[in-house]
Amino acid sequence: MKQPSKPHDVGGLAGGPIDPGEHDIAYWEWQIDAMIRLALKKGLISDFAEMRDGIERLAPEDYERLNYYERWATSLAHTLLGKGVVSREALDAKVAEIRARQSAEASQ
Repeated sequence: MKQPSKPHDVGGLAGGPIDPGEHDIAYWEWQIDAMIRLALKKGLISDFAEMRDGIERLAPEDYERLNYYERWATSLAHTLLGKGVVSREALDAKVAEIRARQSAEASQ
């Protein structure tokens, strides 16, 4: 059987069972979806294929470590950084702000 060349390339390989049931979506996951749709509407990204390309470029260890929405968020961040829409400094500052807020909320 063919081995995948990248972690997402699993066509034809045996997989595990699929849970067809409903899944809860966390608030932050809705936010990622909304940001992607807004980026599309504003013309910051051309289409979902552009986002999939970013996901397919993830290192195998990152692809395995990240969940579905984390992959989309990472792809969006890299795409917007690459296009100069956001700076690394601004993105890092926002991530630090969010982590600090989460840490404060967790300690309450």
